Amino acid sequence: MKDAKVAPKGSRRKFLKGAAVASAAVGAAAPAVAQSAGPVSMRWQSTWPSKDIFHEYAQDYAKKVNDMTGGDLRIEVLPAGAVVPAFQLLEAVSKGTLDGGHGVSAYHYGKQAALALWGSGPGFGMDANMLLAWHKYGGGKELLDKLYASIGANVVSFLYGPMPTQPLGWFKKPVTKVEDLKGLKFRTVGISIDVFQGLGAAVNALPGGEIVAAMDRGLLDAAEFNNASSDRALGFADVSKVCMLQSFHQNAEQFEILFNKDKYNALPEKIRAIVSYAAEAASQDMHWKAIDRYSKDYQELQGKDGVRFYKTPDAILKKQLEVYDEVVRKKSAENPLFKEIIQSQIAFAQRTTRWEQDTLAQRRMAVDHYFGKDGAAKKL
Repeated sequence: MKDAKVAPKGSRRKFLKGAAVASAAVGAAAPAVAQSAGPVSMRWQSTWPSKDIFHEYAQDYAKKVNDMTGGDLRIEVLPAGAVVPAFQLLEAVSKGTLDGGHGVSAYHYGKQAALALWGSGPGFGMDANMLLAWHKYGGGKELLDKLYASIGANVVSFLYGPMPTQPLGWFKKPVTKVEDLKGLKFRTVGISIDVFQGLGAAVNALPGGEIVAAMDRGLLDAAEFNNASSDRALGFADVSKVCMLQSFHQNAEQFEILFNKDKYNALPEKIRAIVSYAAEAASQDMHWKAIDRYSKDYQELQGKDGVRFYKTPDAILKKQLEVYDEVVRKKSAENPLFKEIIQSQIAFAQRTTRWEQDTLAQRRMAVDHYFGKDGAAKKL
């Protein structure tokens, strides 16, 4: 797959034209919406299959908004493919085909490579929660708005929901060295496409609902998606019994809530405030739910499904960082916005990761103390 670049002028004009036509139509109807005494209804789509916990997260956010507005705004969330394919969500929301949606910014990688910097990569040592701190307090939101404006996307974005470090992926046999990745037909998305290509894999970007079927048919040798709950629900254990844990390819990803900008602006100020605060509430609630559900499904995958988990060797993790640096240097030279975002993340990470590492105790010692061999928890 070739490196994604900023859309050429012709395609950008087409994107802008579509968004402008939709904007005009919505704008004409906006006063009626704003003045309407009845509730405002919005039809959304997620980029996830209905059985995935990610779709559940999308519905959780919608419920919070619906409840907090007392029904004055009613959001209905459809699963991936109900209106458009998962990778076409941004365009559908921008044009007004959908009022909003739930996904990840890395899925828009083909429209602007820098959009994948919210999630694809090692985060310069930050986890997903720290990257969200950069987004809100370190200038990330303003840069994301600038990015969307650069491609004519008529959307309002809210990032939320910090994800734990994602596995390296599901394989036919344990991966023990970098050379084991060479030639593998592998699924990933975002800048991770470039990283795994740099590691020697033949990459195919597929949405979540298509991965297991592709592995079952032999179109993929290996794949990564996200977490124990999603992977179990999507059926990864039916096509593989080996999962490699720990990776830097998506170490700091979060979800994205998208509104069509005209429909968002037509909402009363009070409801717009609820929409924003609901994203922050849903962010923490999602984090708590993930801890509970992912840990349960991690046990189930091992106990009921016979999956064997292995730690990704340090040599592969180190090579990922080296390849990522090469990708970043190349894309920064091609794309000024990409470079601006990278430099902003580095400045924030240099300060915050040093504070974090100096301040927090390494919890592995406590975990081993209580739950290792002859762990203290048994005596308490």
